[in-house]
Amino acid sequence: MGLFDRLRGEDHPRVAFIGIDGVPFSLLADSSELFPNFAALAEEGSAGAIESIVPPESSACWPSLTTGVNPGETGVYGFQDRENGSYDTYVPMGRDVQATRLWDRVTDDGRQASVMNVPVTFPPQRNVQRMVSGFLSPGVKKAAHPEEFRDELDSMNYRIDVNAKLGHDDDKSDFVENAHETLDRRYEAFTSVLDRDDWDLFFGVFMTTDRVNHFLFEDYERDGENKGAFIEFYEKVDEYVGKIREALPEDVTLVVASDHGFTSLDYEVHCNAWLEEAGWLSYEDDDHDELGDIADDARAYSLIPGRFYINLEGREPRGSVPEDEYEAVRSELKAELEALEGPDGRKVADRVVEKEDAFRGDHDDIAPDLVVVPNHGFDLKSGFTGHEDVFGKGPRNGMHSFDNASLFVDDPDVEITDADLYDIAPTVLDLMEVDYARAEFDGASLLQQ
Repeated sequence: MGLFDRLRGEDHPRVAFIGIDGVPFSLLADSSELFPNFAALAEEGSAGAIESIVPPESSACWPSLTTGVNPGETGVYGFQDRENGSYDTYVPMGRDVQATRLWDRVTDDGRQASVMNVPVTFPPQRNVQRMVSGFLSPGVKKAAHPEEFRDELDSMNYRIDVNAKLGHDDDKSDFVENAHETLDRRYEAFTSVLDRDDWDLFFGVFMTTDRVNHFLFEDYERDGENKGAFIEFYEKVDEYVGKIREALPEDVTLVVASDHGFTSLDYEVHCNAWLEEAGWLSYEDDDHDELGDIADDARAYSLIPGRFYINLEGREPRGSVPEDEYEAVRSELKAELEALEGPDGRKVADRVVEKEDAFRGDHDDIAPDLVVVPNHGFDLKSGFTGHEDVFGKGPRNGMHSFDNASLFVDDPDVEITDADLYDIAPTVLDLMEVDYARAEFDGASLLQQ
């Protein structure tokens, strides 16, 4: 038994998970000549498109991917959640995730885990070997643990996220340069940890892919002026994943996955503006900018992305819809959402999902009553001010999609058919030979045994 076997504990199979936030499978699969490393991973292992979750939003997706359970169990439904029994909202952080993470299961099994840049993990956990939190962290100094790891990342000029504000400029050159620099620093930090070979589970996420998609995806899909820059960025992603794969020891299985797909954005749909226009939502006065400003007679409101809540008596502080009218009112709202059309005559909603069909668990008391899964091209927004028009267009030209997320596993015995985000966690545990109870997950292992 060697030094690193002693550091890790027993000599079990290991997994290196690389997240590629928001990367659609078709982007990589349809251009194998541009992305030879992903093509090789698919040919020699397993690959396929998988479905995301409802709603397909990163703040909800990553807790579900890393726990294998739905938002009713994780307690995280999106970038902004509502306090129970209140109109107050909050931005979920790591401590708001109420389900057991993959790396907690690994450490509970006596093994070591290194976790880097996973969204919704701030503040960093102390029970893992090393961690730097991801999206929404205030900076490396507060986001990394232990102290020597923080200092190491600081010396690398490690970045938690790209400067997305640069993407708002008409000229995307500075944004693209910043995205490359952020990707480079992330790869450098990942390989620094991977090369130590003292971990059983490595879990790291490239978030920059999502950022590039938000501002350049239409250029890629519709041959825009920045298509070349988009392809060049993804060629680097392919190169880095290939180098990581080549350097991994034989006892490590590489898993690469995205949390949702992506598509071009045609219209931003301002859901609360639509609710107000349709008579569902009203405010106490004209100076309103948050959920707490809705009027007593409001019947519904929305939170991003596409989550709709009935203003229910006994649940909301100023609920106007009696409990005995809940089902009828929800059905009415659902029908109107299903009928909503965009300026081009297309239906906004691919489908409208009732909460009982999407969420279950101990934390479903703050679940939305309805969730709209939009058709490609309609990006659902839910601000409470500044949007008089229901349909508009901002600086972003790409949006999340429920379908077409990516999964690659460097093992031909993994069967990726009719799979979704919930299947990833039990698959990783099976690859690592970590015991678990099947009923603990909403998904199932894809490893054929």
